[in-house]
Amino acid sequence: MNNLSRLMSKIESLLFVIGEDGLTIQQLSMITETNEEEISEALQQMMVNYEEQENRGIMIKELAGTFQLISNPEHADLIQKLVENPPSQSLSQASLEVLAIIAYKQPITRVEIDDLRGVKSERALHTLSARGLVHEVGRAEGTGRAILYGTTKEFLNYFGMKNINELPELPEKGVAELDEQPDLFMSKFQEAFQEPQTE
Repeated sequence: MNNLSRLMSKIESLLFVIGEDGLTIQQLSMITETNEEEISEALQQMMVNYEEQENRGIMIKELAGTFQLISNPEHADLIQKLVENPPSQSLSQASLEVLAIIAYKQPITRVEIDDLRGVKSERALHTLSARGLVHEVGRAEGTGRAILYGTTKEFLNYFGMKNINELPELPEKGVAELDEQPDLFMSKFQEAFQEPQTE
């Protein structure tokens, strides 16, 4: 594998992990410790490769200087089908963490969720939204008017509750544990919902 191929492999991995947020040439340059000219060359070659290989399911899209991996538009119908009818499966650890935070601190923005977890939550939020467990409940005040998230009726059904007041009570420190001891909070939340109802 030559240097260009190795760099393209690194970029592909980074864009896959970052998801819809994408990365700029400057960010890719900093993360890979490679000059911007080489990054630009690698990205252009990757875009050509994706376009020339008809059997690829993904491609690179540039939007306002940010590059991201996207699914092949030809498969839009299949992807829509998957989103509307996701396979039945348990929630991942990341999704459960995000769901717990939203349940107890709603309404809450994605940035606030990210700050609490210390990692990006976009992928987990997408999963929870696709499964109908969380949804947009409004917009935050201030610059950008960020989306506020809250739980749905499906969330209540999933966990066998009649209303949000049936959430298990937290200790006296309660929701503060979300900020100070997220691991302790998560263990308590998971104990309360070890066997969710999936009616």
